[in-house]
Amino acid sequence: MTKRTAAKYKIDRRMGENIWGRPKSPVNKREYGPGQHGQRRKTKLSDFGIQLRAKQKLKGYYGDLTEKQFRRIYAEAARVTGDTSENLIGLLERRLDAVVYRAKFVPTVFAARQMVNHGHVTVNGKRVNIASYRVKEGDVIALREKARQMALVLEAVALTERDVPDYLEVDHNKMTATFLRTPKLGDVPYPVKMEPNLVVEYFAKN
Repeated sequence: MTKRTAAKYKIDRRMGENIWGRPKSPVNKREYGPGQHGQRRKTKLSDFGIQLRAKQKLKGYYGDLTEKQFRRIYAEAARVTGDTSENLIGLLERRLDAVVYRAKFVPTVFAARQMVNHGHVTVNGKRVNIASYRVKEGDVIALREKARQMALVLEAVALTERDVPDYLEVDHNKMTATFLRTPKLGDVPYPVKMEPNLVVEYFAKN
């Protein structure tokens, strides 16, 4: 299980962007980074710095994955035929915790990981407690009965700040989601600009 190594709002401030689009993000008021040196004048980033930032932003968005996990996903994306940056996004969006988050069963990707780890999620009727489990097209993801009335689930369903993407078919009455297809970068509703092409450049050089 990947540990949550940084608070989600601290990640926002480190990136200088509200990467999940949450209305309570401190970046809405303070765009500078956390810590005593956060307000230092920003220097122009090198090409390496830009690529590193793109990697950290994408890695942070999916629940602050570990470097080892993220590099493994990239390596798999590079092996598959096609555009590596598109493959990378497709693999990240097929993670079970990402699907639970996209389906609006929970308010944050961190809560999605916890929901899966605690055994509250099924795939095709079978309980799965591995957040990195990779769903396939046609898979039906559901919340178990005892999880459907949790306060955080009801809160998430009512959220108006984000919509369910069209590569999922969701029934919030039954708390089920069908994964229809693997999305491309343009299909994913990121609140901020993600640049997986820069992530590919980063890993190609490091």
